[in-house]
Amino acid sequence: MTTATPSQYKEFLIEKKNFQRIYYLMANLKSYENIGRKVSISLTTIFIIAAIMSSAAQASLSFTPSSPIVPYKLSYAYAQTQSQGNTELSLSTLIKEGQPHQGSTTAPITIIDFSDLQCILCDRFVKSTEPQINSTYVQTGKAALVFEHLPNRGFDSFPAALAAQCTNDQGKFWQYHNLLYKNQGPIDSGWASKENLKKFASEIPGLNTAKFNSCFDSQRYKPFIEANLALAHSLGFTQTPSFIIIKSDGSNPQQLLGPQPFPEFKAVIDKELGG
Repeated sequence: MTTATPSQYKEFLIEKKNFQRIYYLMANLKSYENIGRKVSISLTTIFIIAAIMSSAAQASLSFTPSSPIVPYKLSYAYAQTQSQGNTELSLSTLIKEGQPHQGSTTAPITIIDFSDLQCILCDRFVKSTEPQINSTYVQTGKAALVFEHLPNRGFDSFPAALAAQCTNDQGKFWQYHNLLYKNQGPIDSGWASKENLKKFASEIPGLNTAKFNSCFDSQRYKPFIEANLALAHSLGFTQTPSFIIIKSDGSNPQQLLGPQPFPEFKAVIDKELGG
């Protein structure tokens, strides 16, 4: 995959009207200060563009830590699941399709995490909230955690998703997932290059690198990742991380946006368990 030059990236942001990306950059300005300097986009310019595109800005704002828990209403497909079971989102279906998961296959609640391995806010969730969810609900058999790929943060996001899914073949997804977040750098800065993705895989004990490289080089899971993207878009998800907390038969879904603190997840999960 060809790495974009700063001028090409600027053109992508403005001429292609990727205003959600612009607002994302603005919201994470400190982390992306170097990128801003390279593409010569001032904070004022970014802010004006994002403000004009208020609908995109509003959508992006929904993943801030202060966001409320809301039932999803923008998608007919999602609305249908609110009144009836959705087998597409049932735990058994997700497992059968090959989604990375952890926890009991008979857990009454499923937490579906739509994330991008280059996403800074996803990294915040993984390091701050996921460990508490894991110890309180996953390890106790009360909930299963399922990962859905939503690689839309940058050019290197899709290859990172492909690599991660290849490790799932060998039961190493979560080790690789954690390793990538541990080594995460600025979006498309080269940290998730093809060479580095292979290097990270080689650091996982017990992983067969020959099998991994064959899987990764052939893009074996390209249709799989594309199907994950299609599911996310059908639900109206464009930002990462986004979550669905749902009964494991696919009924009564609740949406949570952004790297919310553990008490927000606890409130929804406990309500689902009590219901």
